Amino acid sequence: MHLLVTGGCGFIGSNFIRHMLESHPDISITNLDVLTYAGNPANLRDVEDDPRYTFVQGDICDRSAVDGVLDQYHINTIVHFAAESHVDRSIADGSVFVKTNVLGTFTMLDAALAHGIDRFVHVSTDEVYGSTPDGSFVETDNLNPSSPYSSSKAGSDLLALSYWHTHQLPVIVTRCTNNYGPYQYPEKLIPLFVTNLMEGKKVPIYGTGQNVRDWLYVLDHCRAIDFLLENGQPGEAYNIGGGEEKTNLEITDTILRLLDKDESAIEYVEDRKGHDFRYSLDFSKLRKMGWEPAFSFDEAMTATVQWYIDNEWWWRPLKEGSQ
Repeated sequence: MHLLVTGGCGFIGSNFIRHMLESHPDISITNLDVLTYAGNPANLRDVEDDPRYTFVQGDICDRSAVDGVLDQYHINTIVHFAAESHVDRSIADGSVFVKTNVLGTFTMLDAALAHGIDRFVHVSTDEVYGSTPDGSFVETDNLNPSSPYSSSKAGSDLLALSYWHTHQLPVIVTRCTNNYGPYQYPEKLIPLFVTNLMEGKKVPIYGTGQNVRDWLYVLDHCRAIDFLLENGQPGEAYNIGGGEEKTNLEITDTILRLLDKDESAIEYVEDRKGHDFRYSLDFSKLRKMGWEPAFSFDEAMTATVQWYIDNEWWWRPLKEGSQ
């Protein structure tokens, strides 16, 4: 497999590259990343000397750059992570989300078609379905996104699937729940709260903290994408979940307990605009194919918190640089 990973210096992409190098001895991986604020080469410092791995700095919106990478590295498989993904940033300015998530995905799809790519995995999010007070979304449910971020991802999902229906480009779409684990940029809930508590700061909870998300350990997400590279059917979408629905307050309580802190560290703040109350995915389609999460929430959260404790060298420069 000659694999191109877009956005491989990001949180999920870097974990995926590491997983694939560990699991597939004969693979070659090219990582195309423009290195925005969330793209960090330090995420892959431990594999940068692996002869099977190559990093290329470039923009997925730049067709000539994409064509050059596909040609030079004889790419036959693409896993497309590259995206702007922070809801709060999309509320402040949605333009970069439309450019990267919609135009960038279109550029990748069109180049993949021109180069005869064998498999294209487009990595998306549960947020495209919108919020639901009860029940869980299946892959055939209508998309009902509510933020500029999730709307741009929904648009890119539809573009990806259209390339199968119109051109027979062998595309599959994956939609995952909230990921957590090592190397997650510390603007997201779990790394922000862990590192704030390590710095003696409070943790900001939107509204009442009762918003519900399903939590998926990033290594389980990587395993699922690897599984679908082999077993997914072109033109299909697949939900990937952790089966661990928690309120934001429950996640906070877990972090407080693991760091031996109490509720005095919580600071309730004004709720996010248009804050979706609950995301929930039915991922029985993937389960019936033979994939299951391998990590329990308790063991994965414990390992995650410990990783941030042990790797202050990684997160502290990021937090200081964003202040």
